[in-house]
Amino acid sequence: MSTQNKDLANAIRFLSIDAVQKANSGHPGMPMGMADVATVLFKYFLKFNPKNPNWINRDRFVLSAGHGSMLLYSLLFLTGYKSVSLNSIKNFRKLNSICAGHPEYHPGTGIETTTGPLGQGIANAVGFAIAEEKLKNNLGKKIINHKTYVLAGDGCLMEGISHESMSLAGHLKLKNLIMLFDNNSISIDGPTSLAVSDNYKKRFESYGWDYILINGHNYKDIYKALKKVQNAKKPTVISCKTKIGFGSPNKSGKASSHGSPLGVDEIKLVRKKLNWKYKPFLIPTKIINSWKQIGKNGIKLENKWNKDNKNNKNKIKKIFETKFINTLKKEKIEALKNNKSLATRKSSELALMALTKNNKILVGGSADLAGSNNTKTKFQNVVKPGQLGGNYIHYGVREHAMCGIMNGISLHSKLIPYGGTFLIFSDYCKPSIRLSAIMKQRVIYVMTHDSIGLGEDGPTHQPIEQLSGLRSIPNLNIFRPADRIETIECWELALRNTKTPSVLSLTRQNLEPIRNKYFNTNKCSYGAYEVLRTKNKINLTIIASGSEVGIAIDVSHKLAKKNIYTKVISMPCQEIFDLQNNSYKKKILDETKNKVSIEASTTNNWDKYVGKYGKKFGINDFGKSAPYKDIYKFYGLTSENISKEITKLIKKNEN
Repeated sequence: MSTQNKDLANAIRFLSIDAVQKANSGHPGMPMGMADVATVLFKYFLKFNPKNPNWINRDRFVLSAGHGSMLLYSLLFLTGYKSVSLNSIKNFRKLNSICAGHPEYHPGTGIETTTGPLGQGIANAVGFAIAEEKLKNNLGKKIINHKTYVLAGDGCLMEGISHESMSLAGHLKLKNLIMLFDNNSISIDGPTSLAVSDNYKKRFESYGWDYILINGHNYKDIYKALKKVQNAKKPTVISCKTKIGFGSPNKSGKASSHGSPLGVDEIKLVRKKLNWKYKPFLIPTKIINSWKQIGKNGIKLENKWNKDNKNNKNKIKKIFETKFINTLKKEKIEALKNNKSLATRKSSELALMALTKNNKILVGGSADLAGSNNTKTKFQNVVKPGQLGGNYIHYGVREHAMCGIMNGISLHSKLIPYGGTFLIFSDYCKPSIRLSAIMKQRVIYVMTHDSIGLGEDGPTHQPIEQLSGLRSIPNLNIFRPADRIETIECWELALRNTKTPSVLSLTRQNLEPIRNKYFNTNKCSYGAYEVLRTKNKINLTIIASGSEVGIAIDVSHKLAKKNIYTKVISMPCQEIFDLQNNSYKKKILDETKNKVSIEASTTNNWDKYVGKYGKKFGINDFGKSAPYKDIYKFYGLTSENISKEITKLIKKNEN
């Protein structure tokens, strides 16, 4: 067994070495060190089908230590995935090659998630494991019975997100989650002892994980550990003591093998030491065939699963059926019957009440703010130890992990995760939000208490620059609804946009309704639309979002008494508005020279809408601790002050 495994592992090593050397860029050390562990995992334990990378019951393999991407690409090529060819590997780190510097998620390729920012893969893996448990509960153990393996390094475990994610995983006793810890004690700067003196065993056991320490280059040790975790009762860390750059006479066990090519001369020495007599990128037919056979064994596994579950295909299909649109249309009609002042967080809760009543693919949650975010309904069951089939997760005060876990839930299948916190704490979430945008995942972030309307909690809890920061992320929709109807429509858009994550920015304070008529059309789908016009011929456009639309309407009425006629534009989503055709955008924006914006946030997102003759009402400072109406008055965000300033603006522009 050892001789054959050695050859298989060396194929990984040399593909990785050669690709990094050809690119003159990359990280050879980790693939060289973890090749033995990966070989045993893929050969004897991992359940996968290279001909159908989307098989729902496949084991998930997550490379959290994404800099070691050549390990993954080598495995995909060797086992027969069409997504990665030898030519792809030769073009490692080149433009448009699937073999990017760090793994980039592509559906149906075997690359399960985008990693690179260390620790993210651990959170994703927890999400995969939760999704597996949920589907298992709904579909049965015969249909869903797979595992999630995550390969993490020392750097992953230094990141705070690893602590947050592993703590929750241990609490939930996610027994089908296995971490392969590349415990090589080396980081980019040198030995990890420069910055870390953790007792890993005690650390992981304190989370509620099992801990197994092995020699990561001993095939019997690796096999024995992986065999043991097949029947685990809790999540397990297999700590693999490895040598980074294994096989390199001068760079093995050193930081010099971490993030740079080994160099031509050193590679010659590695070939000699490991008795690899073949030219760069040449893998002997015998070894190639052995790897291909491993892939073929995976095909047999799915074929058997399909045979065993031929009568369950409709059952699988049915669980992912959605009726969101009809549900929310009914909710709009109901909202108009009870048209009263509501906080948009409450409006969101009412929408979720309808959505979660007969739905199995929405998975909600909150970072210890369920009662404030209004994210949990009476129709949801809590995910907890021994009862993992629920659809609501108490993430605890772990905002970063929550969002990384939601990415994993979304990636796993067609489940739709949403999670809540205060908008101010989106700063803790942003790395994971950015990744959901990169990966085009339908993940919904419910961010409440979205302005100085938060009130007395003061500037540490009042978001000012957060909306602007989130709006700067490509492929992310920021929805800021102005009333219950808009909130329903924004939820509809968030659910319809299957390749775009969404942020729902919601108020703590009550808002008066701005819509009192039913429209079959989703008005928010235009990103911006007219809600009020005080005269056919107008000389001012007022644009606002969320809680400030009500102020804009009040301003409009006040100005009409001064013979200044306006239209009010609600702009719940700048990103969607920017995608509209030019004629529509001109209709909204170019009817008047005079334009103003109102939003209780930083003003730097509004220049492109108000133009050079316009004026922006907002806040370019931190907030204050006081009742929210007093804070709005302090910053001049009242209808009285704004109408006064607009009158001055119009007089100035007329002159």
